[in-house]
Amino acid sequence: MDYPCFNEQIEQSIKNHWNLDALSDYKGETFQYKDIARLIEKLHIIFEHSNVKRGDKIALCGRNSAYWGTVFFATLTYGAVAVPILHEFKAEQIHNIVNHSEAKLLFVGDGVWKELDAKAMPGLEGIISISDYSLLVGRTEKVAYAREHLNQLFGERYPMNFRKHHISYYKGAPDELAVINYTSGTTSRSKGVMIPYRALWSNLEFAKKVLGPHMQAGDNVISMLPMAHMYGMSFEFIYEFCIGCHVFFLTKNPAPNILFAAFAELKPRIIIAVPLIIEKIIRKAVLPQIQGTTVKMLLKIPVVRQKIKDKICEQLKAAFGGNFYEIIIGGAAFNSEIETLLHDIGFNYTVGYGTTECAPIISYADWKSFEPGSCGKAAPRMEIKIDSNDPHRTVGEILARGANVMLGYYKNEEATREALRDGWYHTGDLGIMDEDGNLFIKGRSKNMLLGSSGQNIYPEEIEDLLNSMALVNESIVIQKGEKLYGLVHPDFDEAHNLGLQTSDLHSIMEQNRVELNHQLPNYSQIAGIKIFDKEFEKTPKKSIKRYLYTDVDV
Repeated sequence: MDYPCFNEQIEQSIKNHWNLDALSDYKGETFQYKDIARLIEKLHIIFEHSNVKRGDKIALCGRNSAYWGTVFFATLTYGAVAVPILHEFKAEQIHNIVNHSEAKLLFVGDGVWKELDAKAMPGLEGIISISDYSLLVGRTEKVAYAREHLNQLFGERYPMNFRKHHISYYKGAPDELAVINYTSGTTSRSKGVMIPYRALWSNLEFAKKVLGPHMQAGDNVISMLPMAHMYGMSFEFIYEFCIGCHVFFLTKNPAPNILFAAFAELKPRIIIAVPLIIEKIIRKAVLPQIQGTTVKMLLKIPVVRQKIKDKICEQLKAAFGGNFYEIIIGGAAFNSEIETLLHDIGFNYTVGYGTTECAPIISYADWKSFEPGSCGKAAPRMEIKIDSNDPHRTVGEILARGANVMLGYYKNEEATREALRDGWYHTGDLGIMDEDGNLFIKGRSKNMLLGSSGQNIYPEEIEDLLNSMALVNESIVIQKGEKLYGLVHPDFDEAHNLGLQTSDLHSIMEQNRVELNHQLPNYSQIAGIKIFDKEFEKTPKKSIKRYLYTDVDV
């Protein structure tokens, strides 16, 4: 297939929406599309004077912001390769990624910069602040000169004012490297996923097709997922910018009170979320309303039941601003109890599936045709198959191929050979597919445990049940010898509200264990539950880093 040019989409959007608002830091500065164009040109001048050539790497590490987004677009439209790094990574990880990617420049947020050591990244020509593009470290005179005289250099290049017709961005071939995205990895060390222009274009085109009829230029969208990961970058930023929307960056952690205030004020047209955010909101805002004795009794009366469901659905929609077409949930497993509730009240949600290696989308379905419990069907220009003799009934590894698939892992041929085999990308995830092509995830193959008689045990399915029990916030199931154990981080806020002590929590968790085992076959029953005071460490997609907990004492 002859893929259109991705960078042309950025160029055309800027020209078509010149006087519209483009990027805003929530409660902060707003930039119109013409402002972004000027900033991109100024960054291109800095790149030129920093000895950055086409194909060189530019790393960026900081919280989501309008300046972050502008650096990303400036990098691609110059013909350099963007290396987004999660700002929550430890300093050593950031040093390693900068060095491994052979980045020439690093754009860094103020909070991150305090922790870094420039000497640990000797290959950089310069380190630049994301917040104002000031030069933090300049290793050549040309870099320092360019930043010091930037406005002068810009004026000399465009003496009669900068206009739309001056914009002409680097085109880039479909299979040319555009982004190296380092996975956080729940089961292994990070790998640099090489994403080509065709994968960026294909994901953009997918979003235009499925969301285009429901969104238009000028609509508001909130960016709350980290743009250093493909899910947030593709569907809270790239797509919206390329159709003329106004993107608001939260610039802070998406705590429920901050989110609700932003939803109420901005009334976003689409909401992209990970299950953790949705589940917290449902547990705090919806479940208490329907768990009282009176409501439970009323829900048994058919005429009243529908009215109560409609009211709950309206209240929940209002909490998200009341203007969204649908909420797309992805990035990690979705709790089945919460999903059943959302489906039951007729809430407009859908669950998609993807990986960094597919930039990210693999499957999706519109909320009106979405099959509950699934992750939709193969996205346009993508194929999915289950590596199983009976893919409708027998679990097998999920394989994908198509325009969205990566080039491989940067400087890691062994991992590339393992992931890309016989023309298919091996996801490492397990699933089945029904006759209609709906994909159902059953777990990660690397997480699968083996029962004492060779039975396949999928810990996510046990965790799904455990997470629905009293005072369980989140959980992991691990294996010690032939026995399984549950690691639980309880809902301490709720326990405190109920006046419970530590000993009470232990008693409740033991009750949970007994109740859980009633629902499980003998080979997958839990031998004990260990309480964790702190939340489990997570990846940017809010998946628990399982490998950190496999050897804990129980």
